[in-house]
Amino acid sequence: MRWDNLAETDSPGPGAGGAAALFDADAVVTRTFDTPEFRGVTFHEVRARSIVNRVPGVSRMPFEWTVNPYRGCTHACVYCFARKTHSYLDLDTGIGFDSQIVVKVNAPELLRRHLSSRRWEGAHIAMGTNVDCYQRAEGRYRLMPGIIEALRDHANPFSILTKGTLILRDLELLKEASEVTHVGISVSVGFVDHALWRTVEPGTPAPERRLDVVRTLTEHGIGCGVLMAPVIPFLGDHPDQLRATVRAIAASGATSVTPLVLHLRPGAREWFMEWLAEHHPQLVRRYERLYAEGAYAPKWYQRRITRQVHELATEFGIGPAHRGAARRIPRRVEPEPAGPTQLTLL
Repeated sequence: MRWDNLAETDSPGPGAGGAAALFDADAVVTRTFDTPEFRGVTFHEVRARSIVNRVPGVSRMPFEWTVNPYRGCTHACVYCFARKTHSYLDLDTGIGFDSQIVVKVNAPELLRRHLSSRRWEGAHIAMGTNVDCYQRAEGRYRLMPGIIEALRDHANPFSILTKGTLILRDLELLKEASEVTHVGISVSVGFVDHALWRTVEPGTPAPERRLDVVRTLTEHGIGCGVLMAPVIPFLGDHPDQLRATVRAIAASGATSVTPLVLHLRPGAREWFMEWLAEHHPQLVRRYERLYAEGAYAPKWYQRRITRQVHELATEFGIGPAHRGAARRIPRRVEPEPAGPTQLTLL
């Protein structure tokens, strides 16, 4: 496994001088647990050297910084775009992505150190954007409470995207954080069709359980939006399916619904197409045509889905999410002793 030379070139930690290895190769501990929920899963416990990652400038994401305490995901979503990242560790992007989980056991302490740096200006940090930080592994490793505590203590704005119901374990921490900074929570529910859910998202909680999370967060004063993702062409995009999904999202009390059509990046594309050939061979040619130009469905198709979902959202009394700049809460700065001042640039 390629631990040594894997480098983080996008976001060196404060004071770092260039690329550095992500993990200490002599501090990797591999574990398996003989319990039903973890049977067949291997955990690679590592001590990461950095935890706050800069999003590449070419990314379509509306945020610049992320924290990902895990690599790989037991949700086992066949379409997951993050599968390619497992190849950087010489791990399989198919079954290996679902069952070989890298756990950054020192994530909370690294984040607290990063937030304490004089160079950090309190930018918004997004979580759950690569793999789910509330996947089953979190029930054992409990990294998120320490992460949220660090963000709370520094009044640093953050957001979480999840399919996991485990987020409710940290409800009190989220409420405390929301009192001092902006906290954005989104739950991913692309469809409510149970037959589709069982085949494409086999390791996730059922859609209605995820919507229960939305309902609970909302009842406790934490606004929660729904990322309706992915809308899967020819399998989850029938008008009746879209209507049923938006109706259920509205009933949960979601503050917004944002549709996102399936995209198939390298790594995910091969795994998804293999799954499609096995379960829906009649759709293979249609997918090859629809995604002939690359990872994303054609603009006309994306616009059609977006229009339909927004019309349904209006009908059921919820609106689309609106992008806005993350609120920044100034940190209290202690007076500096008199003397020369050296300015630093991010």
